[in-house]
Amino acid sequence: MIQGLLDMGYNGAAASLSHESGFELESPSVAAFRIAILEGQWTEAENLLLGSHDGGRGDGPYDRLEDNGLVLAEGADRGQMLFWMRQQKFLELLEQRELSLALMVLRQELTPLNHDVHQLHHLTSLLMCPKEDLRAQAHWEGTIEESRRALLQELTRCISPSVMIRDHRLAELLDQVKKSQINNCLYHNTSVAPSLYSDHLCDREDFPLRTMLELDHHTEEVWYVQFSHNGRWLATAGKDERVIIYDTTSFTPFHRLEGHTKGVTYVSWSPDDSKLVSCSLDTNARVWDVASGRCTMTIDLKTPNYPISAAAWAPDSRSFVTSCLDKQLNLCHWRAWGLQSEAKLHGWEGGYRAQDCAISPDGERLVVIDSEGSLYVYNFHTREKEYQFIFPCKSTSVTISRDSKFMLVSLASGEVQLLDIKTANVIRRFEGQKQGEFIIRSTFGGAAENFVLSGSEGKSSQSSMKDQP
Repeated sequence: MIQGLLDMGYNGAAASLSHESGFELESPSVAAFRIAILEGQWTEAENLLLGSHDGGRGDGPYDRLEDNGLVLAEGADRGQMLFWMRQQKFLELLEQRELSLALMVLRQELTPLNHDVHQLHHLTSLLMCPKEDLRAQAHWEGTIEESRRALLQELTRCISPSVMIRDHRLAELLDQVKKSQINNCLYHNTSVAPSLYSDHLCDREDFPLRTMLELDHHTEEVWYVQFSHNGRWLATAGKDERVIIYDTTSFTPFHRLEGHTKGVTYVSWSPDDSKLVSCSLDTNARVWDVASGRCTMTIDLKTPNYPISAAAWAPDSRSFVTSCLDKQLNLCHWRAWGLQSEAKLHGWEGGYRAQDCAISPDGERLVVIDSEGSLYVYNFHTREKEYQFIFPCKSTSVTISRDSKFMLVSLASGEVQLLDIKTANVIRRFEGQKQGEFIIRSTFGGAAENFVLSGSEGKSSQSSMKDQP
């Protein structure tokens, strides 16, 4: 609580609480260490860390613990901490153009630690770096004061919490309480953080359980629906060869997009909601301008037996990727305007039939599933494959969470898997829906994506709860 008061600027209240309770936020040695780091007193800071400092010790329990230096957290490396401190000292001397002193620190202080040789080589290269390029080359952000505070935060994680509390600890604990309340709320579906004044519980009646409206403007089966990112529009596509865009304030048709000659199987909104891509069994993908309803671009892969199966937009809304069941044209990256002959930016040589694709919202990864049960993850910038993962059965769809950390994959075995996008580790499995013959899709839902919704081959859809990561 003393730390929390100080964080909010109530220094007098913090001092009063410390005086009346008899508790101090930090021992004298730890307080002196904090001041030494923030003021750039590197020799003093090292003496306090290693226990070679003679001043500032009393008879308290903390001081007896610190006779051999600051008490470190389990697994912390004192050598690593020294390296970070001396690296900061080195970079500050470089910025001040004290090159001879910086070279001395590099040779006599950093090198003898024999720690992180690769970083040592990088630091050596900075000696020849012009002052105006130093921060960019060193990946050193902010002012000296800001970089010292960042260094102190790193060092704090290495010091035992019994003698040095991590910064903003009270705020972390209160945030954990809020997350616990959310995780224990079965029908939680709000983006508003719960209050700590009372126990949080969402009413089951606030969860959507009943049909509110029926849309009957299609003349055949509806195969795909998707809301725009801003929630203003709903796009629906189906067997009747058309796409309908609804205004969600009234759910009246805003545009009827016509031009495909066979059923439309997929639509994808651009991140800025200005454009829409539709994919059809006629093997074409069309780009539509949402404001006018006009088709601005047509992609025809001329593969009569293998339609374009899906499309995914890049975060800047200027390009998109199509997946196709043709092995030769299974994955292509397109500019979102112009003639098809000039629009292709890249084609991956995968040699598999791509069933679905998705680009992470942060633009880092492209995820693809094929028609046999394999999942491929590519670096979207370099276009190189990061890894391939094989499921025990056919997969039918893939969706990526808004935070770009997780992907949701539907399997023909009747299971939906939540996987870590970096490692492909299975975080959770969801069961209950029926799947086998048809393409069944699943997606994240709810205000904070704390639900998973899946279609089913029965007469009802299935939904499951996903704990907040």
